[in-house]
Amino acid sequence: MSAPTSQVSREQGLRWLKDMIRVRRMEEKCAELYGQEKIRGFLHLYIGEEAVAAGSMPELSAEDAVVATYREHGHALLRGISMNAIMAEMYGKREGCSGGRGGSMHLFDAKTRFYGGNAIVSGGLPLAVGLALADKMQNRQRISVCFFGEGAVAEGEFHESLNLAALWQLPVLFICENNLYAMGTALARSESVTDIHRKAESYGIYSSAADGMDVVSVNTAVRAAVTRIREDKKPAFLEMRTYRFRAHSMFDPELYRDREEVDQWKQLCPIATLTAQMKAQQLIDDRDIDGIEKDTAAEIHSAVEFAEGGHWEPVEDLTRDVYTESR
Repeated sequence: MSAPTSQVSREQGLRWLKDMIRVRRMEEKCAELYGQEKIRGFLHLYIGEEAVAAGSMPELSAEDAVVATYREHGHALLRGISMNAIMAEMYGKREGCSGGRGGSMHLFDAKTRFYGGNAIVSGGLPLAVGLALADKMQNRQRISVCFFGEGAVAEGEFHESLNLAALWQLPVLFICENNLYAMGTALARSESVTDIHRKAESYGIYSSAADGMDVVSVNTAVRAAVTRIREDKKPAFLEMRTYRFRAHSMFDPELYRDREEVDQWKQLCPIATLTAQMKAQQLIDDRDIDGIEKDTAAEIHSAVEFAEGGHWEPVEDLTRDVYTESR
């Protein structure tokens, strides 16, 4: 990975920094709350990978659909779901974006066209293909974007989805967040071809790879792919080469990689990289960063209070939307 060299504007750079810091601090708070048993179940953190969501979301319109994995908190927040609704969902409260029924792995919001949060590895790809097929059949001018990890590449749905998207010429943008480890399995141990975007090429789909630790590179790649899809109505594929700084989940003992490797990747932290770049260009100073951190801390405090003050679903509602009376 190389340091970014592109010039950025102060306005755009501040937006990216704010977005990445909001995601990072929110998830750090979620990890703290998990340790306090305020958040239960599974929790998969996005820390280290924030540049992918931050660089992608601004290029999408409100009418586009977004599908993600169980590591989706950052995508949901930057898509426009309020931190209050996300935190309440983490707590399992009725005020959460999924009514408290989804939790960390199943954030959902129809208003922002955010269709998960999907716990099944590769499960989001066929959903994105179906959404894009519906749009094509209805002559709607919008695209579907699907985020997934490289672990999905080993699943049959990956190949079936790419094949159908290419065969039917659907407006889908597949974004593979390649963080090198599918849970605890290194990429080279599961894939004979480790350049993931090459697999998409085999289906006749436009594809490329980008530095997923550099928000500028991510944004450039996504903008080009989105423009291409809107113009020719065909699918595109992007491999974002990134890295998660935390374990796969809060239950992961993380015995499959060395601490030295993690520390090396932390030197490429997307927040620190963009901050250094903008300071070198004299676009920001410490007061700008302090302001973002202060605003983010206030937002997180408010979200936690909202979740703490939320309501549990009553026991009598447990079968609602699950069972129906037979007739």
